[in-house]
Amino acid sequence: MKIDFEKASFKDFENMEGQDIYATASQFEKYLNFLRANDHLNYRIESLSPVGPEMNLILPGENQPAWCVCLVSNDYLGFSQHAKVKAAVIKGAEMFGAGSGASPAIGGYFIYHRQLEKKIAEFYKRKDAILYTTGYTANSATLQCLLHKEDLAILDMGVHASVYEGCLATNVKTFLHNNLEMLELILKNAQTRYRTKMVVVDGVYSQDGDLAHLDRIAELAHRYGACLAVDDAHGIGVVGDTGRGVIEMYDLFDQVDIITGTFSKALGNIGGYVIAKSEIINYLKFQSKQHLFSTTATPAIMGVLKAIDLIDEEPEWRAKLWENINYLKSGLTGLGLNVGPTASAVIPVKVGDIPQTLEAGRLLLKSAVYTNPIMYPAVSKKNARIRMNVMATHTKEHLDKVLNAFEAVDKKLHISGRYL
Repeated sequence: MKIDFEKASFKDFENMEGQDIYATASQFEKYLNFLRANDHLNYRIESLSPVGPEMNLILPGENQPAWCVCLVSNDYLGFSQHAKVKAAVIKGAEMFGAGSGASPAIGGYFIYHRQLEKKIAEFYKRKDAILYTTGYTANSATLQCLLHKEDLAILDMGVHASVYEGCLATNVKTFLHNNLEMLELILKNAQTRYRTKMVVVDGVYSQDGDLAHLDRIAELAHRYGACLAVDDAHGIGVVGDTGRGVIEMYDLFDQVDIITGTFSKALGNIGGYVIAKSEIINYLKFQSKQHLFSTTATPAIMGVLKAIDLIDEEPEWRAKLWENINYLKSGLTGLGLNVGPTASAVIPVKVGDIPQTLEAGRLLLKSAVYTNPIMYPAVSKKNARIRMNVMATHTKEHLDKVLNAFEAVDKKLHISGRYL
């Protein structure tokens, strides 16, 4: 099976017909070498510095590290480097050590886990939560536990990969992104055919940075007897009057059946959570395999306790983030670049062609601007883009450097004026 590397993506190597894993890996290695030869392998770049608005990177093909403006981090509020958060992490290590030593049911459940469950639930005006070691497993493990062959997951096509993985053992129907007419048709047809029906959406979508029409989605789901699950990983700390995400924006705290999210973005740490009614949470604690059989989060997660407090105590970080979002977005659209419907700290520049997207990533990196070239299967084949994540700690000088770099890229690749 011959693959045209010029037009290929990682998806082409997932399950190669007639080739065992060694043959597949060998072909994929050739593809990686092709990308390297063209300076298009802008992934897994090693950093010598902490997460921040600038990072000291070992760039592909370079011997000396270089400082670049960083637009790849989800540390939206800069809390991974906040002095009070770091102090809480240090305190956690001093009190409890470096690890937790066991899974939650057999000795790995500590006071800081209980405190964090309580705090994140109360943050969303609820009572009960469960922790997972990553945001990815908060989605995949929960859905895998709750939905089976008699049930139906109804997914917005733009949901995160973790949601799709969590639904592999159940029936799945997808609707076009934010297409409420299509969602309603699926709900109508499914009313009497399945045991549990669950609509699953993101609050903020990770590739376009746009928002779910959550008020109308909640009304439709409940009208037709379905549960509603919302992953607001990119919304917490960013969206809403007090940073409580898209759920706060629509005032739907009591209308969402299952809330999922992560500590790895605006809260500057690692781990995931699920918030729901107490009976669902208790069921997950003893039936969700990835929770039950995984060692719990380390004491470093005590930093999240402080980060949650800081969302309310220091709202100036969110204000600065939105100042930066609006400045960069305005500058990019002023250059004629297509940023789509983004309404968050995720800002894409849509290119549409995989080779040109990879070349744009290379040129930006040469200009000391570190971004993510995103291609299929993360987005459709015709919707490749450069994705950026804005941080509160970016300065205007950082963002001007980004805009100047995009202007230079556009002169070479003519990516402005593209509306896909």
